[in-house]
Amino acid sequence: MFSITVRDHLMVAHSFRGEVFGPAQRLHGATFVVDATFRRPQLDSDNIVVDIGLATKELGAVLADLNYRNLDDEPAFAGVNTTTEFLAKVIADRLADRVHAGALGEQARGLTGITVTLHESHVAWASYEREL
Repeated sequence: MFSITVRDHLMVAHSFRGEVFGPAQRLHGATFVVDATFRRPQLDSDNIVVDIGLATKELGAVLADLNYRNLDDEPAFAGVNTTTEFLAKVIADRLADRVHAGALGEQARGLTGITVTLHESHVAWASYEREL
């Protein structure tokens, strides 16, 4: 399996409901380093997984819709704990939609999977992996 990974970052504010979250129940900020890995079993006709420039651009566009937002105020997340794991899935699903729409080029339709990893710090991160 071949893969490429592109990286960006995301800054949000949010709070959680539930005793398990302790002090994170209060409004707080989070800064994530975001890695998006694109996979395919065979290289395309240009011998690449996907155009790294397009992958970087589309990851940035997905993150721009979330960046510098209080996620508690976003209607799409009403009543949802926007945990690191949950956000990894949101980003992966939005990238998948862009792949299917052709935003990463026609050759990207040969991709078979995406993994999105959100790094909360240098010692903790969460990922979501999905097929395309």
